Amino acid sequence: MFQSLEEILQTCSREKKLFWEVVLEDDCKEEGITREESLEKMNQTWKAMADSDRAYDPGLLSASGLSGGDAAKMDAWRKKGTTICGDFLNRMMVRALRVAESNACMKRIVAAPTAGACGVIPAVLLTIQEEKKLEDSSMVRALYVAGGIGGVIAGRFCISGAEGGCQAEIGSAAAMASGAAVYLMGGTNEEIANACALTISSMLGLVCDPVAGLVEVPCVKRNVTGTMNAVAAAEMTLAGIQTRIPPDEVIDAMKSVGRSIVPELRETGLGGLAATQTGQKIREALEREQ
Repeated sequence: MFQSLEEILQTCSREKKLFWEVVLEDDCKEEGITREESLEKMNQTWKAMADSDRAYDPGLLSASGLSGGDAAKMDAWRKKGTTICGDFLNRMMVRALRVAESNACMKRIVAAPTAGACGVIPAVLLTIQEEKKLEDSSMVRALYVAGGIGGVIAGRFCISGAEGGCQAEIGSAAAMASGAAVYLMGGTNEEIANACALTISSMLGLVCDPVAGLVEVPCVKRNVTGTMNAVAAAEMTLAGIQTRIPPDEVIDAMKSVGRSIVPELRETGLGGLAATQTGQKIREALEREQ
């Protein structure tokens, strides 16, 4: 597995290959599988993402009652045609909520890279595919781009909220989605890494404070904000805006920030929103029910 985005970019330059091709070949070597086997596995991952969005049940609530139905509300608002952001971004928001709510309701779980951040990558990629009428084969290649970015983040730091705060979950997912989006829009290998850096830079310090210790509040809604961040970074990159801090240094900064986050704000349910008066009442009510 690559230990830096710079290593991936140097390999791309040396071998005159695209980002996704280098990641695919590395996956084959690491897993001891053929190119065809790797592509089939990634194709199944893509289908799982699409199925998770398609199979959303607006009438289903999570066991806690904290999640469910919000994607349907968002979709109803989108269909009124009076949104602030326009139809494209609102479709992304709907999908981020659908997948994240389905996860909370124990339907198809797509860890991308974690269950708590599962809505970001599907929301960005499915909506771009729909908008640009792209083939599934293009989406599979985009997932290799996302996977390569996620692999570097996991290697240099982590993708765990318990270890690095929500910046390591939603932040990582958004960085992966942003790089994949840039690829789909014809961006260069360097622009893929640039989008990753811009995304993480905007999400440094995001804490993990699940109410009642459940990956629902505020986690589900953070999938939406992560999605918007990913698209914004991709658009800035494609416009020619460059990060002032190299991508790998940005990831290292996320590691440094993550190590500075107090334990109460790292998925323990002891700080942030979880520690509010209402957050505590929700926890106590759920404990009584159990």
